[in-house]
Amino acid sequence: MSFKKISIYSLGLALVLSSCSGKKEDEKTIYENKKFAQNKENTVKLSEKQLQTVGVTTTMIQSRNMEKLVRLNGKAEIAPSHMSSVSSIMGGHIKSIHVISGSHFKKGQVLAVVEDPQFIQLQQDYLVTRAQLESARLNLSRQRDLNISKASSDKTLQTAQADYSTLNATLKGLEEKLRIIGINAKGLSSGNIRSRISIYAPFNGFVSKILVNNGQYINPADTLFELIDPAGLLLELKVFENDVNDIKTGQDILVYSNENPDLKLNAKIISVVPSIENGGAAMAVAKLSSPNSDFVKGMYINAEVSISGRNTPGLPNESVVSFENRSYVFEDLGKGNYKMIPVTAGISDDQFTEILKADFLKDKKIVQKGAYSLLMMLKNKAE
Repeated sequence: MSFKKISIYSLGLALVLSSCSGKKEDEKTIYENKKFAQNKENTVKLSEKQLQTVGVTTTMIQSRNMEKLVRLNGKAEIAPSHMSSVSSIMGGHIKSIHVISGSHFKKGQVLAVVEDPQFIQLQQDYLVTRAQLESARLNLSRQRDLNISKASSDKTLQTAQADYSTLNATLKGLEEKLRIIGINAKGLSSGNIRSRISIYAPFNGFVSKILVNNGQYINPADTLFELIDPAGLLLELKVFENDVNDIKTGQDILVYSNENPDLKLNAKIISVVPSIENGGAAMAVAKLSSPNSDFVKGMYINAEVSISGRNTPGLPNESVVSFENRSYVFEDLGKGNYKMIPVTAGISDDQFTEILKADFLKDKKIVQKGAYSLLMMLKNKAE
């Protein structure tokens, strides 16, 4: 009877083991990694033979003068002050368009021509008002002379003065309207009245969008073109939390694009936004030292910032090992015993790695040669 119970128990155990063997390999790996990470001792002991094979050497935390090279990435954008929406001051029909999307233009270049009868009426009103003003000026002069000799009343002189002032104000207003639509009022006469006005480029740049077509009627509020002034190109760069304190306004940087990494241009950081967003990064804004047409809005940008040398605690690079995106060192406990300790690595060069908040490592013997071998042995031990 006892034998039967043992057999049934063995069969159940076999079934459990069989079902476990069907689990996915990645679940096994996760388990093993957790087991390794949760090993409270995190120690490994080497035999005399292993010590000779690995050839462990030790060092201690030391202060080094190191330079930090921070690498940033982001996108090229245009400052809002250098993006313009162009419209017509007065409505009308688009008679012709002189640019295409992406084309470059110079300040004062004609972008489009608009036609409408109201332009004719505005010029007529100006010419008529100018003639009436001249008549009012002569009448005012005459009334002043007559008033001196009391040949006309003060009221008549006042009326003449009011008529002249009203017409003068009207003329100035019409002159300003003509200036805004690009017509020189001083050179206007009945012989050169025109029904068309030109839309001029306000600066040097290129066309981002064209929102009209020939023959279309536009209102004064309608946008005809969206223009970009490349002088307003800004580089918006992500600065991760570990580097925030090293990035300052006024720093010189080198920038380059993914398409042409060998072409590195000088730029300067003009502002740093003092806020770390959900992605764990702040934003620095830089500007090219001189405009370059190879950099355009929306392009992905890389940057390098060289931080001046500073004294900082560190260890030789081979002392610092990595596992699952974390950094570790091994402390020599003596008699072939070594303990793995998590550390926070900072900057590094071709020889040393900075250790942040390294006071707890003071006076400890840290493994230099053989640290990676100890990591592999400890991992195998956990497995």
